Formats: sequence, structure tokens, C-alpha cells
Amino acid sequence: MYDAWGKRALDMVAASLLLVALAPLLLLVALLVRLRLGRPVLFVQLRAGRGGRAFRILKFRSMRDGAGSDAERLDVFGRALRRSALDELPQLLNVLRGEMSLVGPRPLPLDYLRHYAPRHALRFRVRPGLTGPVVAAGRNEVDWPARLELDAAYAAAPLTLRGDLRLLAATLPVWLAGRGAHARGHATMPPFTGTE
Repeated sequence: MYDAWGKRALDMVAASLLLVALAPLLLLVALLVRLRLGRPVLFVQLRAGRGGRAFRILKFRSMRDGAGSDAERLDVFGRALRRSALDELPQLLNVLRGEMSLVGPRPLPLDYLRHYAPRHALRFRVRPGLTGPVVAAGRNEVDWPARLELDAAYAAAPLTLRGDLRLLAATLPVWLAGRGAHARGHATMPPFTGTE
């Protein structure tokens, strides 16, 4: 039965296998980040997880240190890293630790909490995901109203293995094509202010 326990068991097994299988790639990306952007190799930020509880999300760093906008600090290497979604791979450790799932709403910054409508807050019923409905629909090409609704609908629906496998399968072509790494006119995604 694919309930919360079944989903967690799948997460643990899949994240463990992926971390082992992808270890050479993870080491290569870490080395490239170190050579191109310096230390630290990992970007760590507080995000809101299940129940709205804060956790530290892990990503490979893709921006240079220093002053300037995201667009100014994001060089060719960083853009390629984001397009490929390789910067997201350290989140397999978040999955293994139980802070995230393979599939779920993408975790958003803590300062967005005050802007959510009750419908948006449904996202906190489930663990945030390495991928999810928004990633499968095009990542940052999806505007805020649509992405919040996709996440709420996922969290409100019964968990199904078929549904999660469908989202995982839909994610692969998005990542492989490098789609949606940034919203139109933005280096990444405009902040959510609750006014959309």
C-alpha cells in the first residue's frame, strides 16, 4: 500500500541508490563548483518543510559571491548548472534525512509563509519534493498562481505510486532539455509577495 510509510520507504531506498550511482557525478560537479566559484561548494538555505517546519536545503552553489543582482552573479557556468538541474542533486541527502521526498511541492523560502492563502498552506501536509508537479509542468516557466495551485492540488490528493512515478517520468525531459531554469525576464524566479 502506497501510504506515507510506503512513500517514505521508497524515498529512502531510491535516494540511497541514487547517491551511490551518482557519486562520481556529484564529485565532479563539486570539483567544478570549487574551481569556478570557490568556497563554499554547497549553498545552504532555510526552507519550509512538512508542517511548515524549517530545514536546511542543500544545493550546489551556482552564483558568485559579492554584490549585485542574481543575474549579475550568475555566470555561464552557473546558468548551465541550473539548466541541467545538477545543482539540485545534493537534495538527495535531504530526502535521505527525511526532510524531503523524491516527489512533492518544491520547498520555498520561510519568508513566503506569511503570504500563503489557506489553500496554499495545504502544501505543508506533505514533505517537499526534489521534483513535483511544478517541475514537471516546466519549473520556473510556471507563474506563481499556477504553481501554488499545482502544489496544493498534489498535497490535497490521495498519495498514489502511479501519480508519483508519472511526475518523475515527466520531470526527466524537462531536466534533460534544460527547460524552465528561469522565468521570463528573470535570472531565476521573481519572489512571491502574495499579491498575484
